[in-house]
Amino acid sequence: MRDTVLEAEGLIKAFGGLTATDNLSLSVTKGELHAVIGPNGAGKTTLVNLLAGMMRPDAGRIRFNGRDITRMSAPARVKAGLARSYQITSIFRDFSVLENVMLSVQACQGHSFRFWRPVSGDTSLIDPARALLERVGLGERMDLRAGDLAYGEQRQLEIAISLATEPSFLLLDEPMAGMGPEESQGMIAFLRGLKGDYTMLLVEHDMDAVFALADRITVLVYGKVIATGSPDAIRNDPDVREAYLGEEEIA
Repeated sequence: MRDTVLEAEGLIKAFGGLTATDNLSLSVTKGELHAVIGPNGAGKTTLVNLLAGMMRPDAGRIRFNGRDITRMSAPARVKAGLARSYQITSIFRDFSVLENVMLSVQACQGHSFRFWRPVSGDTSLIDPARALLERVGLGERMDLRAGDLAYGEQRQLEIAISLATEPSFLLLDEPMAGMGPEESQGMIAFLRGLKGDYTMLLVEHDMDAVFALADRITVLVYGKVIATGSPDAIRNDPDVREAYLGEEEIA
């Protein structure tokens, strides 16, 4: 497919006698938000780790923008435009919100680690960091200690940190994890605002979020793809309903 951005083909990853990823193939097209869902233990986070370069597959290959990245390191994938957010928030809690994003901007610009020098006047770091925080809705919170943000705001900060690496593709691992209904709705609106500007792969348990956001959905069970299609096709797929042990999970 000509507009395919990310393609996984025949991925296998085993941990001892457990096959977490079993001959898995999927593709994500440019500008698409492609969701991956499945029961606990389906291999969703293992898939994200393989795509992000945190793990290497035992077999299969991964292409990004037509380039084979199967053996590429995680930092090299970030430089190529592939950014990842984590299931558990990973921010510097004792730094300010602005400083968290400035660190990521600095790393993207390729500077040596000079953060401990005075940076109050370094507009090459401050200006892009401020712009990103405005974009994600944290412009008025940038001077706060990051650990003092509400949980949903911390997830938004984490995505701002990812955006500071200037990616074209976002791997989002459970961005709604631990959120209440109000925070989840806020994150859905936030991610909807990113659609079109970034190609995204979203791993998520929150089915309301998945069906509100996804252009296509892939369903994993025991490391295997059992279905890929539009939200309507997935919602009405009998194999998906059976995998989720009832209609309520995907209604």
